Amino acid sequence: MMGPAHSLSGAAAWLGVGAAAAAAGHTMPWPVLVVGALICAGAALAPDLDHKSATISRAFGPISKGLCGIVDKLSYSVYKATRGAGDPRRTGGHRTLTHTWLWAVLIGAGCSAAAIFGGRWAVLGILFVHLVLAVEGLLWRAARVSSDILVWLLGATSAWILAGVLDQPGQGADWFFDAPGQEYMWLGLPIVLGALVHDIGDSLTVSGCPILWPIPIGRKRWYPIGPPKAMRFRAGSWVEMKVLMPAFMVLGGVGGAAALNYI
Repeated sequence: MMGPAHSLSGAAAWLGVGAAAAAAGHTMPWPVLVVGALICAGAALAPDLDHKSATISRAFGPISKGLCGIVDKLSYSVYKATRGAGDPRRTGGHRTLTHTWLWAVLIGAGCSAAAIFGGRWAVLGILFVHLVLAVEGLLWRAARVSSDILVWLLGATSAWILAGVLDQPGQGADWFFDAPGQEYMWLGLPIVLGALVHDIGDSLTVSGCPILWPIPIGRKRWYPIGPPKAMRFRAGSWVEMKVLMPAFMVLGGVGGAAALNYI
């Protein structure tokens, strides 16, 4: 799928988690719901860091472009080293390593560890990166005609303000993981969810997605999971733009309302 659809699906997924938590009697503080939805929207773009034309590869200028090249080469190397007898030969790493459940878990765990051991500046860095990506994905029309610097300033300002809100007693810095020293450990959860939602979205397209790697299926270790081919669509097609994106908006709105106990 394209960036905007990925971001909308990520935000809707976290709002759905908030609705489920409310139904179970553990309503999220509103800052956790809002920040988590934005982080998940940003994280839903992150697996495409292996593609030079992706939103995330352009979001941070030379830094993200350089990182994209490294991730692409790493992904391609892992693919070549682990491919099964039935896996085709490739010339690049797109939709390989970064599009797996293992990558999602490792990235989420890494961000949680950074939040615990890196302190406030690590938290601000995690928020900044994902809020910039959320702006690029959710407000893609405005972001495309705006300068990168303005988007970065918006991301930095929002990260600073939202971290300050979360730091207030009862507002969510210690949500879910409430033992001393575990503040902001929950930040890894929307990051994992966003990456998995991205992979599920890509699995609906023509090429499928090797979400289950390194678990082998038949003669393939990089098996492209997806529905029957007749049910798949091309990225950017009318199905994505006219059906899925409106559906994500509706589901997100319903999930948000339920998470806040409005319905």
